[in-house]
Amino acid sequence: MLVNSRMLLALVVWGSVACLFGSDAAFAQASGCTMERMAGTSRQVMRCADGVTIVAESGARFNIIDRNRDGRPDAVSLRNKAVLVDVDRAQRPGGFEVVTPQAIAAVRGTRWAVDVNSGTTSVFVVRGRVAVGRPSAGRRVVLSVGEGVDVTRGSTPLAVRRWPPARAAALLARLGQ
Repeated sequence: MLVNSRMLLALVVWGSVACLFGSDAAFAQASGCTMERMAGTSRQVMRCADGVTIVAESGARFNIIDRNRDGRPDAVSLRNKAVLVDVDRAQRPGGFEVVTPQAIAAVRGTRWAVDVNSGTTSVFVVRGRVAVGRPSAGRRVVLSVGEGVDVTRGSTPLAVRRWPPARAAALLARLGQ
C-alpha cells in the first residue's frame, strides 16, 4: 500500500506541475482552439486564437501542456511521429515549446517541425529561429531557416546541419506541407 500511496502522490505532483491535456477537441475548445482533421487525410490541425497552429501527422502521440493553467497551450509533449508548429510572434510573445524525450525546442515566433522516431528527435526550421537543447540541460543550439539537428540521449554536442532538400521535403510532406 505504501508504494501505491507514493505513486498517487507522484501523479498528483506531476499533474500540478505539467497540467497535461490530451490532444482532443474538449481541450481545444476550452483553450480557445479548434481541432479538425485535414480534408482527405488523417492529420489533425489545432488552431488557437492566440496565434499557435499545430499540425500532427497521422498516429502522432502528443499532449498539449498548459503549465500556468490560463487556458492557453504553452507547449506540446511529443512522444512519437511528427508535428509542425507555427507561432505568430505578434499574438504569442511568450513563445512555445515542443518537449520530447530527447530534446526541448523553444521559439518566440516561427514555424518548425519536430519528429520523434526510434530514440532520436529531429528538429527542422521552416521560418524563424529555434533554440534546441536536451531536457537534462547542457549547451543549446540555435537553428535558422533550412537548418536541422538530430538529438539523441547522451552528452555528445548537438550538430547543426543544413538539411538536404529531399530530407526536409520528406518530413514536411508527412505533415501536408
